[in-house]
Amino acid sequence: MKEEALYDIAIIGGGINGAGIARDAAGRGLSVLLCERDDLGGATSSASTKLIHGGLRYLEYYEFRLVREALREREVLLRAAPHIIWPLRFVLPHVKGLRPAWMIRAGLFLYDHIGGRKTLPATETVRLARHPAGKPLADPDHIGFIYSDCWVQDSRLVVLNAMDAAARGADIRVRTECTAARRENGIWLVDLAGPEGPSRIRARSLVNATGPWCNSFLQDVLHERSDGSIRMIKGSHIVVPKLFDHPWCYIFQNPDGRIVFAIPYEQDFTLIGTTEADFDGDPRNVHISAAECRYLCDLSNRYFSRRITPDDVVWSYSGVRPLYSDGARDASAVTRDYVLKLSGEDNQAPLLNIFGGKITTYRRLAEAAMSNLCPRLGHEDSRWTENVPLPGGDLGEGGFDGFLARFRAEHSWLPQHMAWRLVRNYGSKAKEIIGAARSCDDLGRHFGGDFYEAEARYLIDREWARSAEDILWRRSKLGLHLDRPAIEALTAWCEGRNDAGATGVDAAKQQGAGGSD
Repeated sequence: MKEEALYDIAIIGGGINGAGIARDAAGRGLSVLLCERDDLGGATSSASTKLIHGGLRYLEYYEFRLVREALREREVLLRAAPHIIWPLRFVLPHVKGLRPAWMIRAGLFLYDHIGGRKTLPATETVRLARHPAGKPLADPDHIGFIYSDCWVQDSRLVVLNAMDAAARGADIRVRTECTAARRENGIWLVDLAGPEGPSRIRARSLVNATGPWCNSFLQDVLHERSDGSIRMIKGSHIVVPKLFDHPWCYIFQNPDGRIVFAIPYEQDFTLIGTTEADFDGDPRNVHISAAECRYLCDLSNRYFSRRITPDDVVWSYSGVRPLYSDGARDASAVTRDYVLKLSGEDNQAPLLNIFGGKITTYRRLAEAAMSNLCPRLGHEDSRWTENVPLPGGDLGEGGFDGFLARFRAEHSWLPQHMAWRLVRNYGSKAKEIIGAARSCDDLGRHFGGDFYEAEARYLIDREWARSAEDILWRRSKLGLHLDRPAIEALTAWCEGRNDAGATGVDAAKQQGAGGSD
């Protein structure tokens, strides 16, 4: 077996927590390896409701520290990645018999002030019968509370952290599984199985950032015990043709105490979710159930005048959230906070296990992880990520709109919607995709819509995409916009380049092109 160099930190798991820790550590000058069995952000981190938010309902469970930290992070992340993160305004209709108006007002007042809000608009109260957001509602004769949170392209956030980590020296390996790891003479010996065959690396510390596999990785790969554990909670979302034609989002209450979001999605659709239920299966094989789909449709029909059925669902996705097991009986009440457990005596190589967390606080989690590891590695705990943009986030004067205007002026031959999509997905990196092209013909093969070979090559060469599924459903959501011939053509092209296999076609059959999974 090939044995490689010694790393300061080996991170197992390429979700948002693993990628965030890799970026933070590499920026401190530490040598870092991150391995991911499948694709970056391929599980929980691409199955969120895609919000950077404090978690308004967590106030009901007295999660004040978590909500405060998350609200502070909204604006930190908005500055770091204004191309993939942007503000939204959420409408919460008040419904008699559910949470009382005074409770909602008090919660929103706290939500506005607990996190030091600076740039996002404050809460306002409106009469929905007189507001554009009331028009799609079946019964607009209510007051509504409108507050701020942010949207994020979740799987792209993972990739951008990995890109920045790699730019700072980290070794990022996808389709590479950790098959075994053990301590020997004060270091970890880590066995990997990847595209180039088996190998062994050495590391001074090991980070278990495997998310839903945290417990099984500990037990089956490391053969270790921990005093922490995770509880797997399944969440599902549906996507339907758009139910309203305005920029506001909705947060709806349900008599069972849950809340569900309805959010404008990919220009032509509405995203509705999420469900919450305990899960004890294989996190690699999780799909929406008929009951979950019906539940989301019924809740939508409770509020919107335009009724939907499961037949209207054009796409659905499900994920398993690995929450820290805190003994709560109700899945909705399980803490979304993160817990870090460091093990190993002073003469042993340390192991850091990551339990729980949410995408909004991943950067703070990474800082906390490094605060645990740096003393053991003899390294100064020097924080740096708060004011440094992620790749593509250096948009310059005028932010997103200013950069988009300049990009369109420089590439006036690009269709306007294509220019907008490229900047929204890649920010300043859109220039690298266009390169020296002077027409769409210069961008290579046209797969369909506004998707060309130049973009596909960029995703494979710079963002670790290996299959059509990676491109269509994580690096982008083009799977919702391209027809089946285009998806099949892209799949064949990817297979020809890197022998990725048939996963792209399989995923397209399951997840897109007019069908629900």
